[in-house]
Amino acid sequence: MASELSTCLVLSTIRAARALTRRYDARLREHGVTLAQFSVMGSIREKADRTLSEHAERIAMDRTTLSRNLDLLERRGLARKDAGGVGNARRCALTPEGEALLDRLMPVWREAQAEIRGRLDDTDPDAFLHMLGLLTRA
Repeated sequence: MASELSTCLVLSTIRAARALTRRYDARLREHGVTLAQFSVMGSIREKADRTLSEHAERIAMDRTTLSRNLDLLERRGLARKDAGGVGNARRCALTPEGEALLDRLMPVWREAQAEIRGRLDDTDPDAFLHMLGLLTRA
């Protein structure tokens, strides 16, 4: 059974995701944000008129986790929630302080990206991303 589990795609993916998250978090920690918060900020910048549910779907984060991270960003003055949309749909935006922090974080993120891509040895990172995309299709 142990050898079967060592070849499990799901367990291997979870293990890799946790290791990658730790690496990115270590780099972002000195700036006071986590990878989850960085992802939220990036999604907001990418397309601010998304609802919270759309942001959550975009970054594969459940809505309550997104709300919790957005609340933390809002308390720090980096983001704000706005009423808007249909029904009780909420939208959000980065504040000028949030925009400035994200600008400072992008080079840190790029360095982490380069490090991770370098660890793939002879593997084509784009092919790896393509394979992950195939696995995440609904």
